[in-house]
Amino acid sequence: MIRDSDWNRRYGRPRRRRRGCFPRFLATVVVLAAVVGFFWWQQNGLSSETISVPSAPDGFAGYRIAVISDLHGKEFGEGNEKLLDYVRDLEPDCIAVVGDLLHEEAQLAMVPAVARGLAAVAPTYYVTGNHEWAAGVAPQLEELLETYGVHVLSNEYVMLEQGGDRIALLGAEDANGYADQPTVADLAQEVRAREGAVYTILLSHRNNHYEQYAAAGIDLTLAGHAHGGLIRLPGTDGLIGPKRELLPDYTAGLYDLDHGQMAVSRGLGNQFPCFRLFNRPDVPLIILE
Repeated sequence: MIRDSDWNRRYGRPRRRRRGCFPRFLATVVVLAAVVGFFWWQQNGLSSETISVPSAPDGFAGYRIAVISDLHGKEFGEGNEKLLDYVRDLEPDCIAVVGDLLHEEAQLAMVPAVARGLAAVAPTYYVTGNHEWAAGVAPQLEELLETYGVHVLSNEYVMLEQGGDRIALLGAEDANGYADQPTVADLAQEVRAREGAVYTILLSHRNNHYEQYAAAGIDLTLAGHAHGGLIRLPGTDGLIGPKRELLPDYTAGLYDLDHGQMAVSRGLGNQFPCFRLFNRPDVPLIILE
């Protein structure tokens, strides 16, 4: 056995001691845990973007709308308790649920807790997305939501009144719905015929139908559908669109249209095998000014 002193005399430098495998193993575990934790946070860490919308009637200045989109049956805690607490902390005056609450029949079981919880926070309004119709459960889901206190807007509208002003809140069934259903333009025309010139807010699932919303003269559309483009990198509006197209547009935030504006939620859930990256689950808070 060569001692360190003999090694130093022979080679003129200290002998390098071998380090065990444990430090490398520990470093690898720490890195993997950080990656897994970050990925989990991206799928489950709730976030909210505040979107200020000008030009609303003066009586509604400061009116707050929380937007729930594309939950896809996902549960944030038992009975979606974490989601409900998060929405409650936003202190909304009303809640807009703009479709894709679920994508398969088995997920109907989670609806009562969500519907009852949201309705207890603020008046809640719902329109269908493409997945409810694709799953064949849209009529059943709408009935269930109504039972637990959510107002379903099936190609109809309600009038909101505050501070001496009025807003027409319209709800459009998704294009996957009935073949002979009225268009957004038909619905907007009905509002004007009955209510006159009034500020309009449309709940409609699809972000990519923005040309229809502008042509109908809608002042503000609340939409989802695009899941924020799934993977959001600097300089992009997301990498993957609803039809698996690359570099989609109009996927998150507020957009000016030829007429009016559209606020788009990045949504809350996904349908396997989709995942989120730099795009945490989103509950936008719309504040009218």
